[in-house]
Amino acid sequence: MLEDICKIRVKFSEIDAMLCVWHGNYVKYFEDGRESFNRHYPGIDYQTMLERSTPAPIYDIQVKCLAPLGLNDIAVITTRYVPKRGARLDFQYEIRRESDGALCCTGSTTQLFIDKDGNQLLDLPDFYVRWKEQYGVK
Repeated sequence: MLEDICKIRVKFSEIDAMLCVWHGNYVKYFEDGRESFNRHYPGIDYQTMLERSTPAPIYDIQVKCLAPLGLNDIAVITTRYVPKRGARLDFQYEIRRESDGALCCTGSTTQLFIDKDGNQLLDLPDFYVRWKEQYGVK
């Protein structure tokens, strides 16, 4: 399974009145994880999608908040690619607090490839087929 690990420091703008990360920011952390993943496994990044007029917007997102992250905590984001059939990208995420390893958040996203007119693709885009071959994804 292809995976990437990156770290981010929780900023003041990301905490809420209870002094912990506002739950909506975990979605942003998932995107930080996907961007890091795409730097390590290039070929399905946003720039490539845009250049080929084949974006893959989020279709489904799941977030489970388990423990708080606070100001200046280091969040360790693990992003795993999950192979599935069809013209889609699926990822799973774990976010841990670096200081004690506590599991703070888990989640998943599904992105569906669309054409320039916004229609969902049924066939895999060529660049995605090449990416899967390059990294041995079945």
